[in-house]
Amino acid sequence: MQPITLRPVVTSAHAVSSLHHFLPLSCTRWRTTYTMVERVPETINFPSEEEKIMKLWQDKDCFQECLKQSKNRPKYTFYDGPPFATGLPHYGHILAGTIKDVVTRFAHQSGFHVDRRFGWDCHGLPVEYEIDNTLGIKGPEDVAKMGIAEYNKQCRGIVMRYSNEWETSVKRMGRWIDFDNDYKTLYPWFMETVWWVFRQLYDKGLVYRGVKVMPFSTACNTPLSNFEANQNYKDVQDPSVIVSFPLVGDEDVALIAWTTTPWTLPSNLALCVNPEFFYVKVKENATDKTYILMEARLATLFKSESEYTILDKFPGKTLKGKTYKPLFPYFAKCGEQGAFQVVLDNYVKEEEGTGVVHQAPYFGADDFRVCTEYKIITRDQAPICPVDASGCFTSEVTDFVGQYVKVSDTSDIYM
Repeated sequence: MQPITLRPVVTSAHAVSSLHHFLPLSCTRWRTTYTMVERVPETINFPSEEEKIMKLWQDKDCFQECLKQSKNRPKYTFYDGPPFATGLPHYGHILAGTIKDVVTRFAHQSGFHVDRRFGWDCHGLPVEYEIDNTLGIKGPEDVAKMGIAEYNKQCRGIVMRYSNEWETSVKRMGRWIDFDNDYKTLYPWFMETVWWVFRQLYDKGLVYRGVKVMPFSTACNTPLSNFEANQNYKDVQDPSVIVSFPLVGDEDVALIAWTTTPWTLPSNLALCVNPEFFYVKVKENATDKTYILMEARLATLFKSESEYTILDKFPGKTLKGKTYKPLFPYFAKCGEQGAFQVVLDNYVKEEEGTGVVHQAPYFGADDFRVCTEYKIITRDQAPICPVDASGCFTSEVTDFVGQYVKVSDTSDIYM
């Protein structure tokens, strides 16, 4: 019988001595070799222990060595979405970076060669936002006066501002990734590659032109990603208004809607109610005017039950298809395609408003979806969006053309 070499990895001298008690007698003639490690101390300073490990990796060049050992293996391609270096890493970056490191380490241990290059996102609003604040730039006109070349130069000057802090943090996380052979999205070859990929998709018929409702910056004249929209998120005071929409053929009765974006009212094309909730027709005792709203939201319009008399009660689905007079004449012709009618959808809730939601399809994702489903608009038509990239009303809104939509919360457009 050939001797068997056992190499258990143990954590203490006690464990080594204890191991002999569990070896069967028949194993006594085996040659046993132990790999000893340092005794675990009573107290551990974890940060310093991490630094020791990092120094060990650095002294032995462990990351590069692992790449050398796997160079002839099949390649595993991992696309790492790069961060901006104009800000410091936060919890989200650390969490995502840890997950990315787990993926690439697992691929390496599964028999693949994994190139791991760190990247830097040098495009987008985080860079421009910093420069605009520094130089007092208010809009595209200021950029045009400065010149695109100078503006780009200013952006390049700060794009790698926190790169050293990033490298320190990422390495401290224990992530193995190459900073010396990194890439930047501002490299022409990177941008050209992206355009090349897009062209391949286009040539295969996988690209189409469409419309999507997105956050938008009127200061930068550009759509925003959700990440960008949340970067400078602020609580502000917005006016809320209650608007009446008289029914066609029964103009003494009006649907009551509530909105916190009154600047979208010029492009109203429909009203939406919940098909399952109950609505009421009520007479306001003081004025004898008759309104329709959700029963659960009567308190929005009236302070006490003595102020109104309920004339009728019915589920929201009975309102489907009823038409009303448009608030403004700007897009009255859209009535020929089915606009200015009551539509149904379950996204209308009973927790706020009047239970009647005004629909401006190019200013709300739900509005766009519902109006498309009811064929009030189509995906390939020109958008009904009477606000330009600077946030001012366009020529269609003849009464307020050129006015910034939020110039004042007491603007007469809300009256």
